[in-house]
Amino acid sequence: MKAWLLALAVAAANAEEVKIHGVRQPVEILRDQWGVPHIYAQSQDDLFFAQGYMAARDRLFQLDLWRRQGTGKLAEVLGPNFVERDRTALLLRFRGDWRKEWPSYAPDTWHIVNAFVRGINAYVQDPRRKKTAEFRKLGYEPGLWQPNDVVSRMAVFSMMTNLLSEVGRARLVDTHGAAAIEKWMPPDPFVKIEIPRELNLKEVRTSSIAVFDDATGDVAGVTQGSNNWVVAGRLSATGKPLLASDPHRTLQIPSLRRTVHLVAPGWNVIGSGEPSLPGVALGHNETIGFGFTITGTDQQDLYVEQLHPTDPSQYLYKGQWKRMETERHSIAVKGEKPRAVETQYTVHGPVIGTDLPLRRAYVMRWVGAEPGTAGYLAGLSLARAKDWREFLSAVDRYKTPAENLVYADTAGHIGFAVTGLTPIRGNWSGLLPVPGHTGEYEWQGFLNPGELPRFLDPPKGFIASANNNILPPGYKRALQFEWAPNYRVNRIAERLGAGRAWTLDGMQALQLDVESAPAKRLLAIARKWTPPAASKSASILPLLREWNGRMTRESAAAAVFLMWMSRLTAAVVENAPGLATSVEIALQSLEAKPRPDLLARTLDATVMEFETALGPDRNHWRYGNLHFLYLKHPAVEKSFDRGPIPLGGDASTVNALAGPGFRVTVGASFRMVLDFADWDRSRMTNMPGESGDPESPHYADLLDEWIAGRYHPMPFTRKAVEAATRERIILVP
Repeated sequence: MKAWLLALAVAAANAEEVKIHGVRQPVEILRDQWGVPHIYAQSQDDLFFAQGYMAARDRLFQLDLWRRQGTGKLAEVLGPNFVERDRTALLLRFRGDWRKEWPSYAPDTWHIVNAFVRGINAYVQDPRRKKTAEFRKLGYEPGLWQPNDVVSRMAVFSMMTNLLSEVGRARLVDTHGAAAIEKWMPPDPFVKIEIPRELNLKEVRTSSIAVFDDATGDVAGVTQGSNNWVVAGRLSATGKPLLASDPHRTLQIPSLRRTVHLVAPGWNVIGSGEPSLPGVALGHNETIGFGFTITGTDQQDLYVEQLHPTDPSQYLYKGQWKRMETERHSIAVKGEKPRAVETQYTVHGPVIGTDLPLRRAYVMRWVGAEPGTAGYLAGLSLARAKDWREFLSAVDRYKTPAENLVYADTAGHIGFAVTGLTPIRGNWSGLLPVPGHTGEYEWQGFLNPGELPRFLDPPKGFIASANNNILPPGYKRALQFEWAPNYRVNRIAERLGAGRAWTLDGMQALQLDVESAPAKRLLAIARKWTPPAASKSASILPLLREWNGRMTRESAAAAVFLMWMSRLTAAVVENAPGLATSVEIALQSLEAKPRPDLLARTLDATVMEFETALGPDRNHWRYGNLHFLYLKHPAVEKSFDRGPIPLGGDASTVNALAGPGFRVTVGASFRMVLDFADWDRSRMTNMPGESGDPESPHYADLLDEWIAGRYHPMPFTRKAVEAATRERIILVP
């Protein structure tokens, strides 16, 4: 008998034994003191059944909400206000070849997903199941899952933001002209903005897709803020690589992330995924580790279709009228009869808006319509790769979201690979919408995954990415034209390039770094400037000049800087009311020509706003008083919420914490640093906790450590897991 089975038998008296239909042999689950389940099974099928079972046990309300959001079943429990949201979920669902869908992620995806879903349903149907506070509050019961629910496209839609950028850019070009946009909002790499032939920009109205925008409003708009990096053994204190990854998404309660350790024949991987998906998205197995940041590849296009003068169900394509595909659905609605709705499609994709007076339809072409584009599910292949060659084979399966993956292995190699299904646009950039009727603007297939940037063991000994432009010099393919500024990646590279003998403590400190490059550059401008003696600017400037540029929550100067920089960024654009530029372009403009009048006007206004909002006592102008996080639970029960939580950092710092205005909505949802010399020394934290049950001790027990920048171990060996175990659960047939 295997050693861990002997341990199971010895520990059985102290374990919770759960008899459940669905497992073939006993499965042991050891929950550590931080709430992470370590699952030991004797077969892959039992392993993923247990993962689904534990996901439901810990996150059932979150899982049920996710399923309803993805499959168009929110109105069934939340009422008529969610009918359009449900219709949109049906509109975006996968309608392609399911025979290609399942094996795209891994050869055995279908079997894994089936086992995972059976585990969720086993818990849902268990008569002993605890009815958690959210279901008691809202008065409904969770539904059962189908395998197809796992590959909903609504979740991955949030990783693609180019569609709304096209609409916004079209309005700006129409208002200010292409030259102004090229100057103040230049594409990167730079290309001329060319208006597609036979496209009338005035027909691209934000209002035309407003309903679609509203229906996806809580899904879209992810702020880029993730970091990852890896250092080779020659730069580490252990002689083996160290890897750091802190993916940023909307900060929420329950946590977006779910940590799990999966052990069975062919499996030994620990890391973070999402509760509704089997496997992990980032972490390590016995020989390799990996982490990611979003690349932002342009995987969407907006087509403007011409509708028939008298029959809006027909559209013009290559000189002929074609009839839209129309599907009819019935949406269950709480307190009402079911609602009949329609979804429509052209050759380019789903119709996301219409303008009947103009006889136009607005259609989204996106990679989510292709097989294998459910987000993160290709992690099932990554998790089982044993070396760089197998890792690249797994990377080739990874279609959405487009990611920058950093890699390391216990043999000492470090690597980098960009993933993502990348459309080939032969004759246009994707910066603006295109006319659908001409047939001139069609995708010409997709890049071969091997054409995307990837490399192994760079001479400098480290690799870093932070949603920045990762295109190598001379790279000829256009992945996209909108990247995060280089502030974070430059700071990371500066630190990594200057250091030797890196440790886990050093990696952790770098993840928590709040030094702002834009602040230091604006301070350099301010130190050369003398404002009018009696002005508000003159009274506040000493505070700024003495500041070190670190965005700490205690700093008053940090608060003043962020507001001032925001005003400057809006004001620096000349002769173009309503147009704003980036912080980087604004700084470059001011460094070339300081413009004392503009500096004084915007800083005076900033000080006046602070005095009005917070009073004249500058001791109350602490950054954290304005820059805070509030975690609101979706069940609308205030006792489930957490906050407000004062925070430092901003969008430009490595510890990126940002959102609209001063409110923090996006940050590091999960932090991880991996030690390839000893897996048990690796560290992590998952904000705010591993459980979704407000009555669980693990609901928000990691929040304080996340705020304070503390991490906890990632026990991997059986000995380390046993030492950290606080709860044992045995699933038996």
